[in-house]
Formats: sequence, structure tokens, C-alpha cells
Amino acid sequence: MTIDTLKTLYEAHKEESLYGRYINPNSIKPLLDKYADKFQVKIIGKSVLGEDIYSITIGTGHKKILMWSQMHGNESTTTKAVFDVLNAFESLDPLFDSILRDSTIKIIPILNPDGANAYTRLNANSVDLNRDAQDLTQPESKVLKACFETFKPDYCFNLHGQRTIFSAGKKEKVATVSFLAPAQDEACTITETRKVAMSVIAKMNEMLQEVLSDQVGIYDDAYNINCVGDAFQSLNVPTILFEAGHYADDYDREEVRRYIFQSLVVALEVIIEDAIDVNDVDTYLTIPQNYKLFYDIIVRNADFNGESLDIAIQYQEKLIDNEVQFTPRIVRIERLSGYFAHKTIEAKNNRVLNGQGGVVKLNDENDFVEIDNVKLSLKIMKS
Repeated sequence: MTIDTLKTLYEAHKEESLYGRYINPNSIKPLLDKYADKFQVKIIGKSVLGEDIYSITIGTGHKKILMWSQMHGNESTTTKAVFDVLNAFESLDPLFDSILRDSTIKIIPILNPDGANAYTRLNANSVDLNRDAQDLTQPESKVLKACFETFKPDYCFNLHGQRTIFSAGKKEKVATVSFLAPAQDEACTITETRKVAMSVIAKMNEMLQEVLSDQVGIYDDAYNINCVGDAFQSLNVPTILFEAGHYADDYDREEVRRYIFQSLVVALEVIIEDAIDVNDVDTYLTIPQNYKLFYDIIVRNADFNGESLDIAIQYQEKLIDNEVQFTPRIVRIERLSGYFAHKTIEAKNNRVLNGQGGVVKLNDENDFVEIDNVKLSLKIMKS
């Protein structure tokens, strides 16, 4: 499928009721009601606080694909993209008819509804569900494992969100989308199962490079059997980690949402058309690794008692009045050569003052700074 076709499909079927970063069970409930007449919508369990956990099952084919989103409650971009894909099944494009005929797809749109409500990574017991694959101490973890065991998928898509700090390689290229074929053992052996996952990723990367040149990365593949992706891969089910990252000025993750939509469609196309090629491993291995080289803002060359230092500022995401707000916070003051920023301010060896007229310091939270008698906003400008 061409880039132009993918873009047209996205624009035609984007779920307009979902927008921004705060996506919770109330956000998707009307959509679940809408899909109840078209697909199989079921409650498959309860969260710590008693919220329903849903699955949506579509298609009748023999290739089984399980995908889950918002395992971390504050990682919502992939949830938006999943509903965009579901809408696209109403299109007249023959690919979607083929997907419904040749595969059965089960989607858990929000695995961690309590975390989604609170806009937190963890669940209501302050447990990271992606470190609970073996102990299964949490009800949400048990729901996912039971779904995996009863559905018996041939492929798994583990859908996540990635912070703004990641680069694609060691250069000034932000990781807008990242993937991983998780390891199956401590040695990170390239097994036959991983080769299948790597091939799907290579095909998605080929598509993304047309619109995101050098902005696709590979997430750290250090083996951890407590992580769900590693655990399912170890059971010889090809598992793919999707990470929705950052795009220029896209703090609502609406542009990235489109790239995740396109990636999901390509992945489904590769699977139902039997386009898996284990020789794609070499291509996969050329995708650059993720590094933590970005800050949201860097103020360069600030004067601190005659010493020229850089100031790194990172946005802290806070849920206030049911809206995610971004608070600028100073996280480093030192020379930051080798680091990059989504926005750069040049201090030209002037002092940088906070809102109270004092010199900025570590952990300050300021909406603006003053440099050479000029106030400069640090806030995100909404479009």
C-alpha cells in the first residue's frame, strides 16, 4: 500500500472524538458501544479499582493477531491509532476485506484503565504491568495472560508510547516511532521467532522512511523475562513492540498517531499477504538504536558566575482538571555538548533569571525565563 493511500485512509477514518494525550475509559466507551453491532466487544476482566477491561475481536481468518494498548496508562497515542484502524475497516479498500477474511484480530484498547484515568504509567497498586509478566500479581496482568492463553495468537503487537528524550541513533534525529523484536534469552539470540518479528518491523520501517527519514529507532533489547514482550516472544509467538515517540511540536501526539496508524496497517498487510522474509534481519539490524540524547528545551551558554553552562528543561506531564498540562522543569545545568533539544534558546553568556528575578536553579519550574531583560516563554504553544 502506498504512502498516499495510507495518508488518504487515515484522513478519511481518523476517529475525531479522540484527541490529545488524555484518553481514558470514558473516552472510548461510546466507540465500544458503536462497534458492538459490527465486531465482538466483550468485557474480559476488571482492574484493581473495578473498571471494565474490554476486548474487540474482528475478522474470521486463521491468522490470529493479539494487540493491547495503554498497558501504561499515560501512553495513549497507540490507543487513538487503534480506533483509527478500526474505522478504516469501513472503507472500500480491498486490503481491509482481505484482513477480515484471512485474520482474526483481538484488541485490548486499554489494558490499564485505572492508570489511564489517573494518567499514570502504573496501575492503581503502583505496579508496572510490563514488569509483572511472570509473577502476575495484578488483575490486569492476569487478564492479558488469560487472553493470550485462550486466544492463542500467532502474532502479538505490544503498543506503547515513548518519551521525548529519545533519539534515533547518536545524531540530531528524534525517535518519532520505535520498534523492537524483543529478546528470547539473555544472549539476545536472533531466533526464528524473532526473525519473523524483525521482518514485519523492516517492512514498516521501509514505509516510514519515505516520510520520517532517519526518525525510526530500535528500542533497547536487553532481555527481561518479566516484561510481557520478552515473555510472549519466549513462548515462540512473534511479538512486536511499537513505541509512539515525538515529532516536531507534536506534544498532543496527533502527527505521530498517523504514523502508528500507517505502521499498523502495513504490519497487518505483511502478515495476511505472507510477505514475511527472514532475510529482512539484515535490514532490521541497520535501524539505529534509541539513545537518550534529547531534551525538550536547552538554553545554551548561560552565565553562572562567569562560567558558561547549558540549561536542560524537560516538560513534566500533569493531569489538571482532566487535561494534560506540560510544566517546564530544569533537570540539568552543565555543559551539554552531544545533547540535542526540540527547542533551543541562546543565552549569549547572559544570566538566565526565573520568574522571581533570581538566577535559575536545578528543579525550578518556570513558565518563562528572562535573558538580557527579555522574557521568553517556555510553555508549549498550542496550535
